[in-house]
Amino acid sequence: METRTLGRTDMEVTRLGFGGARIGLEDVDPNRVGRLLNRVLDDGIALIDTAACYHNSEELIGRSIGARRDEYVLATKCGHVTGDATGEPWSGAVIDESIDRSLKRLRTDYVDLVQLHTCSADVLRTGEAVDAVMRAKEAGKTRYVGYSGDGQDALVAIRMGVFNTLQTSFNLVDQKGRADVLPEAKAAGMGVIVKRPIANGAIGKTASPYGYADAYWERAQQLEIPDGAPEDPIELSLRFTLSQAAVDTAIVGTTNPDHARHNLALTAKGPLADPVLEAFYGQFDALGAEWNSLT
Repeated sequence: METRTLGRTDMEVTRLGFGGARIGLEDVDPNRVGRLLNRVLDDGIALIDTAACYHNSEELIGRSIGARRDEYVLATKCGHVTGDATGEPWSGAVIDESIDRSLKRLRTDYVDLVQLHTCSADVLRTGEAVDAVMRAKEAGKTRYVGYSGDGQDALVAIRMGVFNTLQTSFNLVDQKGRADVLPEAKAAGMGVIVKRPIANGAIGKTASPYGYADAYWERAQQLEIPDGAPEDPIELSLRFTLSQAAVDTAIVGTTNPDHARHNLALTAKGPLADPVLEAFYGQFDALGAEWNSLT
């Protein structure tokens, strides 16, 4: 599989990464998760992304593939108050405790990347959260630091010049970052990780697959598929996202090992044709004001 170096770091990642939200947020047999994660690594995926707030995702990852720690780039996120923790979200104390807890759950002495998770521009500007992840880096608990978020918050994070990576939303019906966030992150030398690259599986469905995908599904009802585009909506969505030059890797979560393997095969097909991309860009630009008003 094609790999990319994340910005100016030495982290080499595959174009397709594994997102750990679903294994933590859904009630999945831990043994099944173990088989899934080991196959993901066996098939060559080299980025595992999770978060402290994804319920038991970190614990499942540590239990399942902690012994294979040197085979993949491991990223987590911090800032939310989760589990039995108390305190103010994105405060230094909460972040310190969160990172230590993540290391224990992931069964490792360090992660490759700690990302501040969706905090606002105002939180970033106060400096306390940024100072906390920088302390973790200085202490050797993480090799690099990143920010996970969208829109104006992401732009503020980019312009601070302290983060190594950006994780942001981008897909067929959420292209807001195409004009500013993606190019600014790339120009700043940041590695770009895309979340929600398949629009939460909403494209091509007769109904929204779950509540979190409702807004994307509503937008998708107005989407016209141009000639030459793949018929498989997952292939279309994934290849569209990975056609963006600024995108280093896209993370997709699943609880099904066959789906993970299928996604790898789709990724290997490469970028969409330019006329197909331009058709989708034009649709978003024409409908953007309406779509962007959706939550």
